[in-house]
Amino acid sequence: MTDNTILTQIKEMAAAIHPEVISWRRWLHQHPELSQNEHNTMAFVADRLSEMGLQPVTGIGKTGCMALLRGAIDPDSYCVALRADYDALPLTEATGLPFASVNEGVMHACGHDMHTSSLLGAARILCSLRDKLQGTIMFIFEPSEEMYPGGARMMMDDGLFKEVMPNEIYSFHCLPEMDYGKVGMRKGKYMASTDELYWTVKGRGGHGATPHLSVDPILIASHIVVALQQVVSRNASPMMPTTLSFGKINGNGRTNIIPDEVKMEGIIRTFDEKWRLEAHDKIRRISEGIAESMGGECDLFIDYGYPYVVNDDECTQQVHDNAVAMLGDDKVEWLDMRMTAEDFAFFAQKIPACYFRIGIHEPGTPFCNLHRPNLMVDERSIELANALVAYNAFMALKNRIKA
Repeated sequence: MTDNTILTQIKEMAAAIHPEVISWRRWLHQHPELSQNEHNTMAFVADRLSEMGLQPVTGIGKTGCMALLRGAIDPDSYCVALRADYDALPLTEATGLPFASVNEGVMHACGHDMHTSSLLGAARILCSLRDKLQGTIMFIFEPSEEMYPGGARMMMDDGLFKEVMPNEIYSFHCLPEMDYGKVGMRKGKYMASTDELYWTVKGRGGHGATPHLSVDPILIASHIVVALQQVVSRNASPMMPTTLSFGKINGNGRTNIIPDEVKMEGIIRTFDEKWRLEAHDKIRRISEGIAESMGGECDLFIDYGYPYVVNDDECTQQVHDNAVAMLGDDKVEWLDMRMTAEDFAFFAQKIPACYFRIGIHEPGTPFCNLHRPNLMVDERSIELANALVAYNAFMALKNRIKA
């Protein structure tokens, strides 16, 4: 169901506050903070929420922030949560922007500054509509999305939902592959689970000219890397997307020194919990077996990470329909599954959810992916996000109350 009067009002408010929201985004971009250290970011967000007449609660999950907007109509009847993340990455910025990071070696290279300013903008709009709001909106500003164990779990463990348990939860992520003006979403399984893998392959070091007197951990590690490719190619179902990747191998030897041990790091990602555990077992048995057969040892630590993101069908259809009402059918896309991961999955496993995408690429400019030092955001996408997030929340409450 579409409410054209409210939609028009929200779009007009988003346009009116756009300059201020852009100033918020630029401050956040210029002052990025790493995971679990977002103290100034938390204070900035809390100050903006207080200016709107809300009473933010800070320090949830160490550096997280939450505020409740209780509507004037039946506030205890239903709650819709809106979430944004606000930690940055350990990268040196190379955009050349006049508001580039002033914190050396730290950058908002994943768009979290855009997410946070957009949710603040949506909060500003929804506060203006409080007299028409049916139910309660929960604004969640999450820290440490980029670092295990993830801010979502940290905030929940710290009592985020102690006072109010949301009935639905929504979040979005910017998408550089998608042009400004477009949005996308997917029903059901959308983003993969992720686990980090840490191997220590032990041998016996020695001189490179006398390898017969050593147990070469580099050779053992090499066999492990090659053998583990079968976990995906021959053990995973062709119908179950799975990736196993190695990102770091370190032997700390020299041209003529065989080291005592090799350390390796990697990830495995998939979309099925049963297969996820089976894959862990196969990786461990193959790794340990190869090392033992070659005279060495292998210790494997598996850091059990985020589950896969699953979008509720009804919530996702609602975002789709509201986006179509705002932008037109040609600007809304159904998306494929992605092997990237998100700790929003902890929320989505607990509450009916939708995690969707908003395009940030300025047409005609070079493409730059997330987690790169020259990532750019078409700032017009922030106005779109303000309006869509606010309109979707308003309509979610209105439609659920009527139902």
